[in-house]
Amino acid sequence: MLGNYFYHEIIRKTVIAFGTLFNDIHVRHDDQAGNAISEIKVPVAYGPRQKFLARITQQAELNKATQITLPRMSFEITNISYDSSRKAGITQTFKAKDQSNDQMKKVFMPVPYNLGFELNILVKLQDDGLQILEQILPFFQPAFTLSIDLVKSIGEKRDVPMILNNIAQQDDYEGDFSTRRALIYTLSFTAKTFMFGHIADTPEGLIRKVQLDYYSDTNTRTAKRVQRYTVVPKAKKDYNDDGVIDKQDEPFIEPGDDFGFTETSTFFGDSKDFAPNRGVDI
Repeated sequence: MLGNYFYHEIIRKTVIAFGTLFNDIHVRHDDQAGNAISEIKVPVAYGPRQKFLARITQQAELNKATQITLPRMSFEITNISYDSSRKAGITQTFKAKDQSNDQMKKVFMPVPYNLGFELNILVKLQDDGLQILEQILPFFQPAFTLSIDLVKSIGEKRDVPMILNNIAQQDDYEGDFSTRRALIYTLSFTAKTFMFGHIADTPEGLIRKVQLDYYSDTNTRTAKRVQRYTVVPKAKKDYNDDGVIDKQDEPFIEPGDDFGFTETSTFFGDSKDFAPNRGVDI
């Protein structure tokens, strides 16, 4: 029923962009003189924190080489929801050029969706967790905006805010001496992204004329037009090989060409209106 197959990898790209934010965080340990004795790059992986906790708690021998090491971070998608506050016209479209063949494409306005993320910071020492937090929190006020190439085929890049919603802490300190302690900081985020539908071909090509009428008042019933502003493409080379660059070359301009614009302003003293269907003033 829904028809054409398409896959822009938008959710996948948003997940990768979110994880990339936290892939270069370090934890440093100093001696009493303030000299660094060790520095660890905190690994980050996609997956729920329960998996990492299970690997910690289910190891009977704590010195086994396969045991997971702390600190580390994990993240996952927690929810996907529609964002009505960013809604645009459902039938509104725009044109874009295909990056592979310079053909014009017809694109419907994207649908706004929020992706919920949860970042879990697992540490053994409280100071390790505080170091990680201080390398994250200053960048979120409460949002950090990333530019993501959502639809690569048409070069559609959008700024996607990553909003920090909440911070929670959990300290599993109870247990016997053989039970490993795990301090867990959970940060909740919302990524405000966009979902694009099928990208269709369009025969309309380059927009050949833009016309705008200015009126003397905001009352659309009684206002009279006073000025018309018109813009048309202007050729920069001789397309028809007649030895002259003039208006006769304008119909041959293609979307990927280097062209200029011809701007015209016309003033009116009548009370006519432009009829788009007929293309005349009435």
